[in-house]
Amino acid sequence: MRHKPQHPIMSLTRRRLLQGTLSSAAGLVAWYQGWPRLRTAAAQKREPSGQMTWAVHIQIAPTWFDPAETPGIITPFMFMYAMHDALLKPMPDNPMAPSLATTWQESSDGLTYDFELRQGVKFHNGDPFTAEDVKFSFERYKGTSAGDLKQKVKAVEIVNPHYIRFQLHEPWPDFLTFYATPAAGVGWIVPKNYTEKIGSEKFKEQPIGLGPYRFVHYQPGVELILEANTDYWRKVPHVKRLVLKGVPEATTRLAMLKKQEADVAYALFGALGEEVRRDPNLKLEPVVPPTTQWIVFTYQQYDPKSPWYDKRVRLAANHAINRQAVNESETLGYSIPTGSIMPRKFDGALPLEPYAYDPKKAKQLLTEAGYPNGFDARDCTVDIAFTGLGEALVNDLTAVGIRTTMRPMERAPDQAAHREKTHKTLALQGSGAFGSAATRLDAFVASKGAQSWIKDPEIDAWYAQQAKERDRKKREALLHQIQQKLYHEVRFIPIWELGGLHASGPRVAVSGVGLIPLFAFSGPYEDVQLNS
Repeated sequence: MRHKPQHPIMSLTRRRLLQGTLSSAAGLVAWYQGWPRLRTAAAQKREPSGQMTWAVHIQIAPTWFDPAETPGIITPFMFMYAMHDALLKPMPDNPMAPSLATTWQESSDGLTYDFELRQGVKFHNGDPFTAEDVKFSFERYKGTSAGDLKQKVKAVEIVNPHYIRFQLHEPWPDFLTFYATPAAGVGWIVPKNYTEKIGSEKFKEQPIGLGPYRFVHYQPGVELILEANTDYWRKVPHVKRLVLKGVPEATTRLAMLKKQEADVAYALFGALGEEVRRDPNLKLEPVVPPTTQWIVFTYQQYDPKSPWYDKRVRLAANHAINRQAVNESETLGYSIPTGSIMPRKFDGALPLEPYAYDPKKAKQLLTEAGYPNGFDARDCTVDIAFTGLGEALVNDLTAVGIRTTMRPMERAPDQAAHREKTHKTLALQGSGAFGSAATRLDAFVASKGAQSWIKDPEIDAWYAQQAKERDRKKREALLHQIQQKLYHEVRFIPIWELGGLHASGPRVAVSGVGLIPLFAFSGPYEDVQLNS
């Protein structure tokens, strides 16, 4: 007899697998009533029209087009929300909205997860979406947390073409957090037949998905052109063509917005944000996603010959940073200074205040550590989109005697350097990915994490223990223990939870910025609109 899954709300209210915002009454009501509602006749007849252009703050890399390669940051989802779709994903009225899966359930013993799949859905090339594609996408996934997922999932069983079952070796409270949110890209689906035929490298050049927009053209690093998928299951997109332009220079992004060469521009920090706020033709659209940023000491903190080996030096660097002043100058006060790499709203997060700005104490600590005249810390690598932040941090460090120079780097190679552990000096790091304290620790703290610079067997043991713990309070205690140790041993220089400053121009009716709670960019793209 076929097993009919219960409504997902039953398992998710029983154990909160996501951050606290999951339990919002509006989201749960919409969920229970069967979001999304059927299209209206008018929506079915409406034809997309017009072109909308984004000036994005990175060089566009094709690795962002393949869900299998997501690196534990939010950047790829800027493109995946357009071209691809997931079984479940955050949406405006629900942080875990049924998308390619219509219902799902977790078994009482925590070992089985069943998903009922949406029927009648087709990939952009016309191939039907089935459980085969779900299994294939899981098996080819190699992005962040792939090791945990492959190790903990015992089997992926295709019950029938529209029903799939995941069986675990043992209960894993974080399974849905990894699988059903952008903490990882494993739940975003690619076409099995097409991908096997063309190969993974070619797939990045000619991606095929299930999303509201289909791939048209990519100019390496510079431009991605997409056209509306009028057969998208949720709704017909309003805008016919989307153009995403990679524009690393912030002043150029603002100039494009003013000239209406772009309709939305990302990451306009500092004086540029002020300029947007003063311009009556532009709209400042700030967002505060779960994006924390911090400086890592790389592996220098474990080298006895390095100044960073001494905890007093790491503490001095924390006391050197005037976080609130940087907040006011760079993000107009929208950011939240923090003492953790963990967003406060994440399930399992331990709220930690930053070490106080105290340059006098910083100099005293350096003297006690044997560096009365400071020392040469060489480069501090910074994502090119955050050069204003980088300059402020470098200036504060230099002011207390930690002499360093900012080295800007494009996002894709910077991410590769964190992943491959080739950064040799200080480096700015961050993530805006969804998830929980456990998912953030998995990517950036566990020794085998995709971008972790931490080597601590005790933390690894605690992390493994919490992953098996089904008692919520005991699990939270272990997660807090890890975060407290990181704070006490000063393993990072946490800066803030970033307040992103985006802007839209006069042609825009709905930019999509802020529609999906905690999402850093525009989305869902089928909801963006131009003025008629």
